Amino acid sequence: MKLLRVGTAGAERPALLDAEGTLRDLSGIVADIDGALLADDAALARVRAAAASGELPVLDATGLRVGPPVARIGKVVCIGLNYHDHAAETGAATPAEPVVFFKAADTVVGPDDTVLVPRKSVKTDWEVELAIVIGRTARYLESHEEALAHVAGYAVAHDVSEREFQIERGGTWDKGKNCETFNPLGPWLVTPDEVGDPQALSLKLWVNGELKQDGSTSDQIFPVAEVVRYVSQFMTLYPGDVINTGTPAGVAMGQPEPKPYLRAGDVVELEIEKLGRQRQELKSA
Repeated sequence: MKLLRVGTAGAERPALLDAEGTLRDLSGIVADIDGALLADDAALARVRAAAASGELPVLDATGLRVGPPVARIGKVVCIGLNYHDHAAETGAATPAEPVVFFKAADTVVGPDDTVLVPRKSVKTDWEVELAIVIGRTARYLESHEEALAHVAGYAVAHDVSEREFQIERGGTWDKGKNCETFNPLGPWLVTPDEVGDPQALSLKLWVNGELKQDGSTSDQIFPVAEVVRYVSQFMTLYPGDVINTGTPAGVAMGQPEPKPYLRAGDVVELEIEKLGRQRQELKSA
């Protein structure tokens, strides 16, 4: 299934994109798309049955905002330096274990919402990423098979980063990762049965129409199953939690001087195979 949430910010309604690409209203079946729904097998079965019936009300998508596909996200866990080519372009050693950091849940916005360039920013950067959405409470998972069984679905994430704040201002990475609007998510939450192998997805990102990133999840140092298993050793993952799994080569930080960092007025577009496309215009905070 392709699940999504549509409407004005803070008042989104649950929806589904059917096999023919028609947007259908789920608000008569479920209250929202959130951790409670993703953990409820019976509710998900009702959604599948309603989708198969073809009787869900049609929504007019014209001018309708698409919000983040998951409501009330508990935490956004991020994996840094998780592609061989990205580690190489930044001059970093290949990590022996996943590099883990956090983004606050309030950085999450819709896939086409405005991204704000922070005040005094000179190094705002782009990163297309595969996001994992957790569907079952995960603690101390032992195997990759068990880890994948805890995945509710996948989505496109844009891990926007301010590199000066992240690297040059002391402390951890958090200052450069948690600026307002720095995690567009969506348009859809796509269930694993539609995605297939999460290690065989192409990722692309354009800035002002110029292709900047063109990678594949096959280049991940730590694959999806290992990321979920590993993270569960250090924290409990709850339904509705999100894990951003890293970005391929092609970020501004990895390019020759003068590095083409983002500015107000730029347009970023990104897509992941089977998971949809995002588009953001940048404005000054």
